[in-house]
Amino acid sequence: MLKRLVPVVLCCGFLIAQLSPDRQANGNVLVSDHDPAVRIRLPDTVQHAGAVRWRLYEIADCELHAFVETEHDTKKIERLYWVQFEGYLPTKPELHYEYNSPRHATIGGMDFYVDTFVRPANAETRPGSDRAHMEAVVRAQGYRMPSGMMYVRLVHLLDPQRRRELMIVYGEDLGPMGLTAAALGRGGKAHDRWPAIEKGLIERAQGKIVLEKTAGPQ
Repeated sequence: MLKRLVPVVLCCGFLIAQLSPDRQANGNVLVSDHDPAVRIRLPDTVQHAGAVRWRLYEIADCELHAFVETEHDTKKIERLYWVQFEGYLPTKPELHYEYNSPRHATIGGMDFYVDTFVRPANAETRPGSDRAHMEAVVRAQGYRMPSGMMYVRLVHLLDPQRRRELMIVYGEDLGPMGLTAAALGRGGKAHDRWPAIEKGLIERAQGKIVLEKTAGPQ
């Protein structure tokens, strides 16, 4: 049986979930009945760290689910799967998502914009942002972010008006590679290695995320 998730209250001052998550998780599978109707299957080794739904800066309805793979028996995150369903509120008809990445990937018959980036754990996080909510969700369960991670961001736009999106962010710990976010970033001493590293990262992300379109509620 799939379990209905309850709101996650994040006691971090500015983070308080006000809405109940709409999607359902069962182990490594996340089921969405709408926007879009899809089943997302991740590796068997992931753990569902939690979910939160909130109004992002009072302009968008966001629902975020975090899945992690950890280092051996510790709580240190090795791989992160951040799945987010988002849509602008009807009260903001003038807003539209703008993505211009020339790179695209097809997963489960759905077209995704593809972007990559690296980020140190101590980088500034905007209060109330979706990243702030994601980090609060995983830390509430005792998980620890590594000192630096590399990420693939996959974004699928659901409608011609570009007002609803499915975003999946896949991240890997840089530690096992002996590299830092600063070294791989623009101007860093290992930046020339980034194209090859990035290529492998994108390929692994596509191999680990399985999407299946569904008919929605039965």
